[in-house]
Amino acid sequence: MCGIVAYIRKGSGASSRVIEGLKKLEYRGYDSWGIATVAEESSAPVAVVKKVGKIGSVDSSRVSRALGRDRGVAIGHTRWATHGGITQKNAHPHVDCSGRLAVVHNGIIENYQGFRDRLIKRGHRLLSETDTEIIPHLVEEGMSAGRSFRDAVLEVSRQLEGRSAFVLMDAGSGQIAAVRLGAPLIVGVGKEPGEMYVSSDIAGFLDYTNRVMYIDDGQAAFLHFDGTRPKFFEIAFGESVYKRIVTVDWKRGEVGKSGYDHFLMKEIMEQKHTIADAINQDDKRILEIAGSIRHASVVFLVGSGTAGRVCAAGEYLFSTIAKKHVNAEVASEFRNYKHYLTNKALMIAISQSGETTDVLEVIDIAKPRGAKVLSLLNVFGSTMMRMSDDFLMINAGAEHAVASTKATTAQLSLVTLLAYATAGRLDEGKRLLLNAAAQVNDMLNPRYEEYIKKLARKLKNKHDIMIIGRGVNYPMAEEAAIKLTETSYIHAHGFAGGELKHGPLALVEKGTPCIALIANDDTKAEMLSNAIEVKARGGYVIGVSPENNKIFDYWIRVPDAGNASPIANIIPIQMLGYHLALLRGINPDYPRNLAKSVTVK
Repeated sequence: MCGIVAYIRKGSGASSRVIEGLKKLEYRGYDSWGIATVAEESSAPVAVVKKVGKIGSVDSSRVSRALGRDRGVAIGHTRWATHGGITQKNAHPHVDCSGRLAVVHNGIIENYQGFRDRLIKRGHRLLSETDTEIIPHLVEEGMSAGRSFRDAVLEVSRQLEGRSAFVLMDAGSGQIAAVRLGAPLIVGVGKEPGEMYVSSDIAGFLDYTNRVMYIDDGQAAFLHFDGTRPKFFEIAFGESVYKRIVTVDWKRGEVGKSGYDHFLMKEIMEQKHTIADAINQDDKRILEIAGSIRHASVVFLVGSGTAGRVCAAGEYLFSTIAKKHVNAEVASEFRNYKHYLTNKALMIAISQSGETTDVLEVIDIAKPRGAKVLSLLNVFGSTMMRMSDDFLMINAGAEHAVASTKATTAQLSLVTLLAYATAGRLDEGKRLLLNAAAQVNDMLNPRYEEYIKKLARKLKNKHDIMIIGRGVNYPMAEEAAIKLTETSYIHAHGFAGGELKHGPLALVEKGTPCIALIANDDTKAEMLSNAIEVKARGGYVIGVSPENNKIFDYWIRVPDAGNASPIANIIPIQMLGYHLALLRGINPDYPRNLAKSVTVK
């Protein structure tokens, strides 16, 4: 969620590089930002600027002037509020009493309250409501007791509970400590001698270098502007660790909006290509993975949020296509099923960012039990990629809008392809999906968008929207609800069509919008019956279907895509959410309270 960028070099000018890095991480979602430098001329060793709001439109030179000339060291942060409200005081960085130490932090320190109470009793001035602020004060105490910066950082790190990561800057020595306790941090090796980066996301420095040193969980890296090689240590025992430099063959992708007003619409339109790109895989690898799926004693599909809905759709797809039972589970609830994991089990973990905390915790559960882990990912070099036994890239390219669109349909495409491969029908699956990609290409045109915009005008003042589906489109009804909720802030709820009569019909009154996702499959007749039930009670029925029907008050045409119908059916809902957001005065790229990469529980 939050973003961390740090930069260290010989000379000055570090703050401007950190500001630009933070701007590259805007897609992660945040509500405030801040930067700290080791100042050459200041009343305090550390100079800090932090603000509530967005950094994207901020003039970097003005921030650099406010910080003053730096000594080649700076750290920065974009905060998504957890502990404490959205205020300037709660924004990072936070400093110790002496003003020598400054910290930026992602994640949650679960045992912070006891430390906070003890620090206050011992006379420390804690100015925020955050859990983060205890870190520089605890290190300050360690250094006051005679420990070196490194030893004090390692000692404090051993005491913190919860998944987090932090970067601590020492103005006295010009050092940076980067500590990983479950949340991602990566060291980037710059092109100049002594030039180093630290970021929670490789996108924070990928414009400048693709040479990295990975900080593994439970490790700390120490960087110094004198040009010496970074030193890595295991936190638990303080032992040094050698790290090799890895060249990452991954491009951040097109960073601009390519003429579109927002990233969200650009990414919706890119699905003309990304569906086909997702299935551009090595056939041999796909068949090997399909064999593992066939022979596993139990298979779990695990994801969170939208990826969780892709998993649920995958459960239907494997059953229908491959006659193979797989279990789809929401990652945050998986611990209830851990007893089924053995060395014959296979877990397929799905995440756009590859850093989703709930999914990483599931992998932590699976690995000690001997289960094999396959990850479907969009970010090369992510934590999930390195934790997994095998991985497949969905090839969607960088997705900047918080609401996932092209990554979702790419994930659906790859899951569908794996289902066909497991059934021994790989070529058939490829033909189906390539045909779906061509049909989506035809669908995504200005006339179609205008037709969706017309519906948005009808729905913009509604307070509730129902979405129904059956079979593989039931999870897509739930995903449609996620899309409309996060983009438009209209309450939307997805139901199985057959469940309407078991409660949800009580919500229907005159004019209640109900979107029916209807595929040309064996659920079609029943879905039409469910739509009639809504219409009979005064509901406004919006049919998303290859064919029109007289019961629809508004019809959205989609391709007859067979088992790829979830891909075709979700795209007009993505577009509807975008236009509802615009009509309701909402930024469709950055919904309130949400983040792209969810790195907290």
